[in-house]
Amino acid sequence: MDKLIPDPPLEDLPTDRDAINRALDFYLDPKPAKPRQPSTMFLVHPGVDTESLLAHACESLASASAMASNFANELNGLQRSTALAIQQIVMLAELAVNRALDRVDPQT
Repeated sequence: MDKLIPDPPLEDLPTDRDAINRALDFYLDPKPAKPRQPSTMFLVHPGVDTESLLAHACESLASASAMASNFANELNGLQRSTALAIQQIVMLAELAVNRALDRVDPQT
């Protein structure tokens, strides 16, 4: 009985094996990725003390809370509820930062 599909030519087998080996190496033995370099466009100076960072974060969160509250006053319905929820999350983050700031520099 004759085969409907003939065997591949023998001269193509080594290149097929090379392609198979490259594919297996690519998927089963990947090269380690280069470590990601953070962007230096906006970089906090490494010498800034923790108290200053927390104070700045607290002020930024207070500003974001005020903006969300003012924005919520311009909205109605579900969008107002969403803006107020965002404002509440920001306020909770502000409370956490304030607590951390109190631990760094307790006020007497």
